Amino acid sequence: MTSFDAIVIGAGHNGLAAATRLAKGGRRVLVLEAANEPGGATRGREFAPGFRSAGLAHLVNRLDADMARDIGLDLAGTDTLLPTAVLDGSGKAAVLHGAYGERIDGVSPGEADAFAALRRKLVFQAGILKRFLRRPPPQIGALSLGDLSTFASAGFGLIRKGRGEGRDFLRMLLMNVADVADEYLSDDRLKGLLAFDATLGIHLGPRSPTSLLGLYYRLTGEVAGKAGGQFVPAGGMARVAPAFLRAAEKAGVTLRCGTPVGRILADRGRASGVVLGDGTEIVAPIVVSAIHPQTTFLHLVDPAESGTGFVRSVKNVRSHGNVAKLDLALDRIPNFTGLPAEARGGRIVLVRSMEQVEEAFNPAKYGEFSSDPVMEVMLPSLADPSLAPSGGCTVSALVQYAPYRLKAGWASGKPAFLRIVLDTLERHAPGLGKSVVAASLMTPVDIEAEYNLPGGHWHHGELQADQLLVNRPTGAASGYRTPIEGLYLASAGAHPGGGISGLPGWNAARHILSGASA
Repeated sequence: MTSFDAIVIGAGHNGLAAATRLAKGGRRVLVLEAANEPGGATRGREFAPGFRSAGLAHLVNRLDADMARDIGLDLAGTDTLLPTAVLDGSGKAAVLHGAYGERIDGVSPGEADAFAALRRKLVFQAGILKRFLRRPPPQIGALSLGDLSTFASAGFGLIRKGRGEGRDFLRMLLMNVADVADEYLSDDRLKGLLAFDATLGIHLGPRSPTSLLGLYYRLTGEVAGKAGGQFVPAGGMARVAPAFLRAAEKAGVTLRCGTPVGRILADRGRASGVVLGDGTEIVAPIVVSAIHPQTTFLHLVDPAESGTGFVRSVKNVRSHGNVAKLDLALDRIPNFTGLPAEARGGRIVLVRSMEQVEEAFNPAKYGEFSSDPVMEVMLPSLADPSLAPSGGCTVSALVQYAPYRLKAGWASGKPAFLRIVLDTLERHAPGLGKSVVAASLMTPVDIEAEYNLPGGHWHHGELQADQLLVNRPTGAASGYRTPIEGLYLASAGAHPGGGISGLPGWNAARHILSGASA
């Protein structure tokens, strides 16, 4: 078949979510994937003989329940919340249980109460913003009844909480996370955790203006109906991509892997299909790009079709990653000092304080990495023993900050940074170094090459105030539609942004099915 109702470019989870929703809406859908298997950034790889990584992400904290229910996503284990343990090197862990610290061990009763008060406020405020995530962002100058309803419900939510809460929301909305944490907390470990979570994957430090938005974004995610929850699917993260694939196949989606798109066909402002890398032409009145917006408009679309102003705005999207992904193959399970046994299968954050996060960010502003990085660690093979040989273990770490444009260049900088990261892990897990069988450090440059992500940015663009909502990825393409009729965006570079949520793809498909393409 060379004619479909819709073509989706990219078989990452957002592309598969869009394709499934379109197929369930009665469309004949073809998904084209350049790689030899689907999954996008959730696609696993063998990084050492007998040892596998399950992809860039090592936990889920944003999977949208409505999206999952609607497309028929079958992913077991979504009701089991993982703890977060904060290790500062003192041998005393602060452990958050439930959904983002519903209960905390390892802190004073007074500090636990203070964190609970801050958590309630942040979850409430994130809930106001969450109302805008499951629909296209409001269009300036063309507000729909749905937009007005969303604004009204958000305003009513604030009014119900009282005038004080409304003032607090407006006061805090664009604050930095450091000032907010200082207002409520005294424990450096908890302040460091908030700073890390607010800035992970974003080129900001905790004292940068608007950095609290990153924490809001995290808290708009929920697990089992609880805001801020996180989980690993039963059997591990390698189950994520197959679950989306099963839903798509059940809906009747046609998938072709190892099939790169060479060009999006468009004439006089109207998309009509694609040309494959081998020259094959496939026609469809709707083309959905679930890959990076810059790849879409700078490489696949004739600039004359979208206009020089629009192309310039796409070029200016900030999309330089600053997080490195480390995968370690160990011959045994590591022991982190002070980590309770029951927290070993959860998230481990290595951070001492807010100041450490800020100081780790400072060199990144000038194209350098920190000699004292902060990181999030998981032991994926505990949930999925197939990732390591019997008796072995895998370690996955997201290391902040690792600038895409390293001044010294990553060819020489990578070995030095790897030593720093391994030394940091050794301080928290003595003896770990001696058990390392192999180490694979992916800098943003490596992530760009492995997953075809411009800049190596897993969010497909910075999650900052000027690149969210009506400005994601740019003002002229913020509602999934683009200047080219029939061409839509559905990747993490579209609203609402990155993370394994499925919302960009699902929202885009629902927008198309609503008749907005007419």
